Amino acid sequence: MPKAAMVGWGHTPFGRLTGQSLEDLIQAAAREALSDAGIAGNDVDAVFLGLYNAGLTPDGFCSSMVLGADNGLRYKPATRYENACASGSAALYAAMDAIASGRIDVALVVGAEKMTDLDGAGVTRSLGMASYQKEEAGLSFPDIFARYAKAYAERYGDPTLAMAHVAAKNHAAALHNPLAQLRKPLSVEFCHTVSDKNPLISDPLKMTDCSLVSDGAAAVVLVRTDRAEEFKRAVGFRAAVQINDLLPLSQKDLLDFTGPRLAFAKAYEQAGVTVSELGFAEVHDCFTIAEVLVAEAMGLAARGQGAEFIVAGGTGRQGVLPTNMSGGLKAKGHPVGATGVSMHVMAARQLTGEAGEMQVPGTELGAVFNMGGGAVANYASILERLN
Repeated sequence: MPKAAMVGWGHTPFGRLTGQSLEDLIQAAAREALSDAGIAGNDVDAVFLGLYNAGLTPDGFCSSMVLGADNGLRYKPATRYENACASGSAALYAAMDAIASGRIDVALVVGAEKMTDLDGAGVTRSLGMASYQKEEAGLSFPDIFARYAKAYAERYGDPTLAMAHVAAKNHAAALHNPLAQLRKPLSVEFCHTVSDKNPLISDPLKMTDCSLVSDGAAAVVLVRTDRAEEFKRAVGFRAAVQINDLLPLSQKDLLDFTGPRLAFAKAYEQAGVTVSELGFAEVHDCFTIAEVLVAEAMGLAARGQGAEFIVAGGTGRQGVLPTNMSGGLKAKGHPVGATGVSMHVMAARQLTGEAGEMQVPGTELGAVFNMGGGAVANYASILERLN
């Protein structure tokens, strides 16, 4: 079992944050997390920054930007971590490993991204660098996840109605999240229909099937679990599992979703729980087909039955497992390096009763699943409140 606990967190709004630089976002989230934990920079032993970048900003050497958040952080070791859309979780897990090793006691983890300084073509090109260039150069990530949707349709039947349900559900959830980028209700019918306002991006993915281009940052303070009682509240990790799979799509059965499936299986084993014991989940819905496949990978539905499960409301607020009550990447936003940290912050707020209108009542265990690329870098956490 991981030996670290989250005792403070911060989260900027997500969206087109004009006038705020990458550095501004990093430091805003870091300051909020330190204040929330009730500690100063002097108390931090090391800094961990999750950032994808790949040309999204000219800032290629960013780890020490965090140090400007507090005078006491100067001269602390700071390192940047990158694992595509799972860069935030990569930083978080690295911090947990450093604590478990005994090398440090207190870590400050920040995930951030500034995406909107580039035009659409520039963002598409940057994100495309996370695919296997030898075979997939020139494909956008909508193109890649369109392959998943087409494969699903060929093997199990058309998933687009379920995808529309995912989009509509997550937009409805985002209405309750004051930090979400797109707080606008969309009907299942609108999300399911190609129109001038909802064009095809990569058949069968429509605009409403795609996550947002976002700016934002999130941060957490981690401490050794045996120090958790020193803080006003703490959220611990019953499990923290990373599984990486092969990069080329051509070498994988897309619908087996092997990396996510193994990550969940090992997380349940490590935590000593089953999926039925979870109270909520925050999962990686970079494209709506991903949430369908994640529902199957985490054991909510059998292979090929995830679409039916979602249409029946299985992941809704009143469903079997309320999923992405923050709005998910689809509506909360997806500033790439921030996403994994943001998911853990949203989960921590659920577990401590601080989620406001997003709150799922009676939550004792929650899951987070953050994914980089086409099921390549997979991080599954199971969280519980400690005090």
